[in-house]
Amino acid sequence: MSNYKNYGAAGYQAPGGGPPQAQPSPQAAGQQFRPPVAPNPSGYQQGGSPHPLGTPIFQQNQFAQTPQNGYPYQGTPVQDQGYFPTQGQAAPDDQGPMGGLTSQMGGMGLGGDLATANRPQKKKHRHAYHNLEQSAVSSQAFNQSTGNAGQYVNQDPLQQIAGSHPFAGQQVTPTMNQFPAQANSPFSPGLQAPSPGFANANPPPPVPSGPGVSAQGRVDPEQIPSIPRARDAATQYYLDHVYPTMEQHLPPPGAVPFVALDQGNSSPKYARLTLNNIPSSSDALTATGLPLGLVLQPLAPLQGGERPIPVLDFGDIGPPRCRRCRAYINPFMTFRSGGNKLVCNMCTFPNDVSPEYFAPTDPSGVRVDRGQRPELTMGTVEYSVPKEYWAKEPVGLRWLFVIDVSQDAVQKGFLQAFCEGIRSALYEDEETVDDEQTNGEILEERRKLSVGSKVGFVTFDKAMHFYNCNDSLERAQMLVMPDIEDPFVPLGSDGLFVDPYKSKSIITSLLARLPALFSHVKNPEPALLPTLESALSSLSATGGKIVCSLASLPTWGPGRLFLRDKNDLHGIETEKKLFQTDHPGWKKLAGKMVESGVGIDFFIAAPAGRYMDIATIGHVSSLSGGETYFYPNFIAPRDSLQLSQELQNTVTRETGYQALMKVRCSNGLQVSSYHGNFLQHNFGADLEFGVIDADKAIGVMFSYDGKLDSKLDAHFQCALLYTTASGERRVRCTNTVASVSEGAMDGMRYIDQDAVVNIIAKEAATRMTERPLKDIRNALTEKSIDILAGYRKSFSGSHPPGQLVLPENLKEFSMYILGLIKSRAFKAGHEPSDRRTHTMRKLKSMSPMELSLFLYPRILPLHSLPPESGFPDSNTGHLIVPPTIRASFSRVEEGGAYLVDDGQVCILWLHAHVSPNLLEDLFGEGKTSLQSLDPMLSSLPVLESHLNAQVRNLLTYWGTVRGSKAISIQLARQGIDGSEYEFARLLVEDRNNEAQSYVDWLVNLHRHIQMELTGQRKREDGGGGGMSTMGMENAMAGITSLWTGKEG
Repeated sequence: MSNYKNYGAAGYQAPGGGPPQAQPSPQAAGQQFRPPVAPNPSGYQQGGSPHPLGTPIFQQNQFAQTPQNGYPYQGTPVQDQGYFPTQGQAAPDDQGPMGGLTSQMGGMGLGGDLATANRPQKKKHRHAYHNLEQSAVSSQAFNQSTGNAGQYVNQDPLQQIAGSHPFAGQQVTPTMNQFPAQANSPFSPGLQAPSPGFANANPPPPVPSGPGVSAQGRVDPEQIPSIPRARDAATQYYLDHVYPTMEQHLPPPGAVPFVALDQGNSSPKYARLTLNNIPSSSDALTATGLPLGLVLQPLAPLQGGERPIPVLDFGDIGPPRCRRCRAYINPFMTFRSGGNKLVCNMCTFPNDVSPEYFAPTDPSGVRVDRGQRPELTMGTVEYSVPKEYWAKEPVGLRWLFVIDVSQDAVQKGFLQAFCEGIRSALYEDEETVDDEQTNGEILEERRKLSVGSKVGFVTFDKAMHFYNCNDSLERAQMLVMPDIEDPFVPLGSDGLFVDPYKSKSIITSLLARLPALFSHVKNPEPALLPTLESALSSLSATGGKIVCSLASLPTWGPGRLFLRDKNDLHGIETEKKLFQTDHPGWKKLAGKMVESGVGIDFFIAAPAGRYMDIATIGHVSSLSGGETYFYPNFIAPRDSLQLSQELQNTVTRETGYQALMKVRCSNGLQVSSYHGNFLQHNFGADLEFGVIDADKAIGVMFSYDGKLDSKLDAHFQCALLYTTASGERRVRCTNTVASVSEGAMDGMRYIDQDAVVNIIAKEAATRMTERPLKDIRNALTEKSIDILAGYRKSFSGSHPPGQLVLPENLKEFSMYILGLIKSRAFKAGHEPSDRRTHTMRKLKSMSPMELSLFLYPRILPLHSLPPESGFPDSNTGHLIVPPTIRASFSRVEEGGAYLVDDGQVCILWLHAHVSPNLLEDLFGEGKTSLQSLDPMLSSLPVLESHLNAQVRNLLTYWGTVRGSKAISIQLARQGIDGSEYEFARLLVEDRNNEAQSYVDWLVNLHRHIQMELTGQRKREDGGGGGMSTMGMENAMAGITSLWTGKEG
């Protein structure tokens, strides 16, 4: 372990020739080396202490009271130590709030964070050595614990919120309260005082006199809306606060973890409305330019400290439902006639209450047993349903692993990596867990699969090989099926599907022998479609899930594919044909899978970036509700860890099969479209899924078929009928409520930015097979202009016409749309069709959390980590996560090291002048230069250095808040590794290819908004990537007009 005083770039002196500062004494360095850390939770490793082998694991209840959206920013630890001194460090994004933006861009930050941000000093003032003679890092922001989140679960909701939440003093409407109240009392957040969130917690700042704009009239990038700052502020707030689903009306940002308290309205983890206050008429909504939509993630995972979803069983009669619209009982239905009538909140039909469900009401019309009825007090519940809801007899989930053993899979190491991944997904490590108890029964807590689940194995190249792994055998038996024209399954279900824990020794032996077994077989062309048809026939009686590997284009047998992408269609209108599925055999297979209740996940490796026709193969997983994991340049030593972790996530996350989904809404609204990965036979029919898992999200768009009553609320209900992995048939019911107002002004205060971006992204991805990419990019630009111009015209008339004014809750919207335009799905320039298609399908199924990170990655400087970062706070027990920085190369420091994570890949970028001591602390003894590092590195070694433990803990934490993709490191050494291009692509605020920088993008939007306000805008103007010099100057003058007192 090197001394802090030795951290400096090799042969690197401070630019400008300034003398180095005096170094502190060794004693001082030693005192700073061991920051005070919490004794619990024990999952985090403390600096200076021996580190146990393996990756550090943080406790599941880490976010017992978790973070979230915008509230009084409680401060971040000031960086006093690192691999660079403070005076040379660029100011982190989160230090300077939004104040100066008001003056530069004409009130863009309406009531935002208000202290003026400090400009970072120029690089010539930065130094590459350490200064230890500074005050200790403050941890005040982390010392405000309110206790364990478990206390919120069983208390009265009002008592839980009072005194600890910024919404504590807010008026509580009767419907929000969920306790005795007048029937049909409207839930109207839009008519109440503005919620004192972090965005409007302080009074507006005085308008500066102009130091934020340069003499050339350029906008200071430090002052434009910052996504990292907004995320960090919300994260700090929700470390100590819960999100009450009825007391608070603006959900937390998508990328911020939080604990929700279900008070009758579903948690935003399950359902997010674009508008939580809906205009009563279509004309009012059109004036805003916003979509009215709902983002659903019905099986979203719970967080530590949240109440489990109750499972209710009403016996053979099933859950109470409306006889007219078939909506399920929910907290917003009311009872009349002493409890004999149940009035539906969707269609207002009065239903007779069955004798089995009857209970009297009190004088206010509330059932006396309401407190004992979760379906009347919680927004998300599950019902066990009787046989009339069954399509077939429910059984535990059948997993069928279909493994490619063709020549490429063997030679590239993909077969061995996939087999090892299956083993680690099914079983714990051998050295830590015994197989069985003394009585021979499996330890239930050690199971990775649900009780009742079974597994089977099939391999394929030009032929198919089925394996009998019955526990009565000594070793697995292989049965070869050479007939691929008319294949059948040579094994009964008892032989093919077995309990993975009773047959553990047979399965582990089989997985270990498969790579050697096929190492001498040279079949380069796999026959995939016949294999999948056989796999489907083995699952058709029960339903289940297929997990399939593929390492080369399937060019053998029925359903053979060929090279469609010959680089001659890129950039022209017919490019969209490469994103479509034309093969009738694959389309037919996808439909049969959904009909049989079967879904499939593909793990596709493309060695050397070969064409794999993701458009055709991935269509099967997309339509059946599965997922495609694509490794465009698979290298076994580097990518095996990620493959193994993603296999484990696929097997262990909550998964249902044979699923149907129905979305209902209040009178006056109707469903206009769905966006996602599913099958819908015709409009109006239920959505069908072969499988659905915890990471999948669906977008639902609504339109008006009448006018809403502003005296009543708008209600939405999603009902998902599915079979659990343990073999129970259930309905998961998700209920969401929004207030209604005559105009759109109130609705603008309750916009869910993440839901808006998610709906727009899903709709754009759906259009990729129909429209040229240029048209889609233009449409995204036009949509952004429509939304911002609509707000400017209708809701901000008090501002001078030359100013760019952004809605308070859409401040970062422009950056997210720019990130969407720069994504691989829509970006201009050459991009392999496989990667475009893969990204398109990801966008259609991404949750708000995963999409937020995908469009704007988080970037963490490692060379300047405060000593206490990456360890639990001694007072609260929360992991101390340092602030992130903006995604721009202007924030990159000489000699720096940065982690960049977009939820799909995690890149460790190292500057050419990075400190040798930093490398040694991070990677181990002797690793003092970039050339000495292993380019195939995918994880950090376990060392007893402080920095190493910090980074591993932070990576472990990031791995829990990023969606379905596993986190593994990919090195990007400046000037050495090709992955540096990926690092540059993730700097989404910078100009790249034909896409604009963030500042230029805002200037472009402002110019077209001005043209819209003056009636000069033409629709084709909105989509241009470039601007004339005169147009740029005019727009810049309008943005800076507030400083000069002129009107643009």
